[in-house]
Amino acid sequence: MVKADLVAVLADELEVSRKKAEAALNSVLEAVAVELQKGEKVVISGFGTFEVRTRVARSGRNPRTGETITVPEQKTPAFRAGKQLKERVDKK
Repeated sequence: MVKADLVAVLADELEVSRKKAEAALNSVLEAVAVELQKGEKVVISGFGTFEVRTRVARSGRNPRTGETITVPEQKTPAFRAGKQLKERVDKK
């Protein structure tokens, strides 16, 4: 499923135009991104938690030269599925 498919499902479920459904989806995604940018967690009960995790600095190798380099510490977004989502995915 891609974003356009999700917009179509939202439009059908909410009985609104695709334009309004896309605006609603974009608002939710933007709100999540803004909170993550601030370093905050976003918890959607029953679905999961979006958070920022810090990857520690480490050493790596340049594949072209074989030279050892230092990969700096970086922040990355992460998602942890909630219990209800895990149970729904596990059902067959």
